[in-house]
Amino acid sequence: MNFPVSKTKIEGINKKFDLINPKELKDYFELKAGSEIKKIRDYLKEGTFVAYLLGKKNSGKGTYAKMFAQIVSPERIDHFSIGDMIRNIDGELADPQKRKELLSFLEKNYRGRFPLEEIISFLEGRNTKILLPTELILALIKKELEKKERKALFIDGFPRDLDQISYSLFFRDLIGYREDPDIFVLIDIPETVIDARIKWRRVCPLCKTSRNLKLFPTSKIDFDQEKREFCLLCDNPNCKEVPLVQKEGDEMGVKPIQERLKMDEKLIEMAFSLHGIPKILLRNTVPKKEAETFIDDYEVTPQYDFEWENSSKEIKRIEQPWLVLDDKGEECFSLLAPPVLISLIKQMAKVLNL
Repeated sequence: MNFPVSKTKIEGINKKFDLINPKELKDYFELKAGSEIKKIRDYLKEGTFVAYLLGKKNSGKGTYAKMFAQIVSPERIDHFSIGDMIRNIDGELADPQKRKELLSFLEKNYRGRFPLEEIISFLEGRNTKILLPTELILALIKKELEKKERKALFIDGFPRDLDQISYSLFFRDLIGYREDPDIFVLIDIPETVIDARIKWRRVCPLCKTSRNLKLFPTSKIDFDQEKREFCLLCDNPNCKEVPLVQKEGDEMGVKPIQERLKMDEKLIEMAFSLHGIPKILLRNTVPKKEAETFIDDYEVTPQYDFEWENSSKEIKRIEQPWLVLDDKGEECFSLLAPPVLISLIKQMAKVLNL
């Protein structure tokens, strides 16, 4: 698979943007994709689309979909997560009235290989390693979408297995979006990036805010002189200044999810090879040797390191561009979400023939 490098740099414009500042972020998108944003926004006044997000675990699927909606048209775009839908089913099964309503719906709408009693046992005894039957997933999606206003959809988490690829080709017909464009959004991201996102992830034990010691630290840092370790402190104004902690298993990085990553790669390859459905190709990195031509320096993900200065008893924060090796061993810069989104916006406008 060949994922091209998208150019976001505009020759002759040297303005720098702080991509964390909401006002500057809005100006950034207006400068770099304002025309395409307007065209998509106008299209969505009457039209919709169904976009399937396919990328490895922790590749940023939800981030891109939610940011696309926020920038383009929040009221006309929905990010539909299959994982969230399944997790919400747990609550329905625990509530007697909601359980009765769920069973009634499935009795009328489920069609598949397994009897309904077995389907319910699948739901109640499920774990993250065992996929629910595709026919059940489709029935549950129908149930959820019937509650919602018809909008453009980013589907996150379907297809999840090779047999579901063929279902996705007819998915828009199954949910009643017969004439609406459907699109595969394929995301290319090196495993080194996923590994770092997991290994250095830290979570507040109180408010559950998630940050990253190397890639997205909080504004407050502490240093444990006995352990010689740096620690992030929660800076959520609605929380307490407590240390963020590492979730059990995160120190292993991608090792526990290698099989999942291999399946994700197979799904992307199969979707890439299919004919008759447009594809948007997003890549998280730019080769170091091409970076100056294609991107602005502020679009690169920063990496943070910390040093303890004994003399002043202060922590020195060191920021530099994050250089990673891609899956082919080539040196690349990892990109922040906004420049990847510029590529998504421009390709979406082209796919929709705007």
